[in-house]
Amino acid sequence: MDRRSWALLLVLCGAFFLEGIDIAMLNVALPSIRAELGLPTGELQWVISAYVLGYGGFMLLGGRAADLFGRRRMFLVPLAVFVVFSGLGGLATEGWMLITARFVTGICAAFMAPAGLSIITTGFTAGPQRDRALLIYSGTGGGGFSIGMVAGGLLTAADWRWVFFAPILPALLVLLAGIPLIPKDRAARQAGDRVDVAGAVTVTGTVLLLVLTVEQATHAPVLRTLGTLAAALALFAAFLVIERRSAAPLVRLGVFGSRPLVRANIMGLLFTAGFFGFQFIAVLYFQELRGWSPEQTSFAMLAMGADAVLAPTLTPWLVRRFGNARVIVGGLALATLGYAVFLPVGADWTYAAMFPSMLLVGLAFALVYGPLTIVTTDEVPDREQGLAGGLLYTSFQFGAALGLAAVTAVTIAATGDGTSAAAQLDGYHAGLVVPAAAVFLALLIGVWGLRRGRTGSGSGATGGAPAADGAAAGPDDRPATPATSAP
Repeated sequence: MDRRSWALLLVLCGAFFLEGIDIAMLNVALPSIRAELGLPTGELQWVISAYVLGYGGFMLLGGRAADLFGRRRMFLVPLAVFVVFSGLGGLATEGWMLITARFVTGICAAFMAPAGLSIITTGFTAGPQRDRALLIYSGTGGGGFSIGMVAGGLLTAADWRWVFFAPILPALLVLLAGIPLIPKDRAARQAGDRVDVAGAVTVTGTVLLLVLTVEQATHAPVLRTLGTLAAALALFAAFLVIERRSAAPLVRLGVFGSRPLVRANIMGLLFTAGFFGFQFIAVLYFQELRGWSPEQTSFAMLAMGADAVLAPTLTPWLVRRFGNARVIVGGLALATLGYAVFLPVGADWTYAAMFPSMLLVGLAFALVYGPLTIVTTDEVPDREQGLAGGLLYTSFQFGAALGLAAVTAVTIAATGDGTSAAAQLDGYHAGLVVPAAAVFLALLIGVWGLRRGRTGSGSGATGGAPAADGAAAGPDDRPATPATSAP
């Protein structure tokens, strides 16, 4: 890549880095936010869920908008709004104000993320150059996460509001640098093209109601829970009808004819459900049960940011050697092991006993996230790169919201009315089953897809060749083009 390409990649990675640091810092600050604003556990999880719901609910619209109105515009304008509402979150004096600010910030990220991803997938040559760019790009999210955990602890020790104020300056720098570096692209919108507002409203409503159904399942009246579930299913049915009849659908339903793409999105959903659910429980365990400070919590979870180093170094070599499918399955196996090891955590565990779980989860993220991104966007026409990126990020964020809601519901149900340390620990033990189960299910899907890929390709146990029928392959069973080689 030439210098301008590297500079462009740096800007896009900078925005993605800010997303990672934003989420990680807030995770560490949750107990302090609860203490000052008086939020119960059920409402506290919405501080995170509001962001991921705005992110996931509007992601498909953001991907479509990038394809129709230009990727540069759909990256820079939401980034500017992101800066404003990130700061407003720090001024919140009540829970609803903070949750609203986070929801709007998530919507901005929903437009930025698919635009940034499609700038890479359309601006870098397919093969080694694009794969290398995508793995570096995914690795910066981990870098943001790991630095965010440390920075979040230090900032929260002063005042949790600095968690929202601190990203403003770097976000402004990314915005100013992006204006001259992001190439002007021609909007693909043609006469008759329009934004599918009805589709966006129905799919966002579906996501919101499904998460609400899961969150209230253990403590709300049964009829209320069934009512929200029925409403979610009705909205989803309406979404399918709208997309089938629309001349310019938000999601071209034919894209789901690709079984590798569908499997990759389902695995992404389950993986992030486990990842975010585990973080939520771990932070509450460290600070509210063990009484650790925000700084101690930050450093305790720092090993989970191992992907910042491993994603651009180890992952490309493994992908080149074994192919995307095997690397993804290996990462899911490590995540399953990491969560299983943490399941029996006690009130007096040493950090040495917890460290393997943190490291395994960080390593798993490095092996799963980048290869899934490559799989989902590979061989997708340029005109639908925004859609492909939007689908993947929707799966990630929808999974995060569902994982948080499920963990919260199970934890509250297991804790009951108890306030003792023993009751808290019982709740955490029950909640930890959710991420372990979600990732194990993703692992089963990945293994099944890998076996189908072997059958389709006749490649035997080593499975190196592409499948004869791309639709029958695993997530992507061919060895990827060397991502570490220079273009």
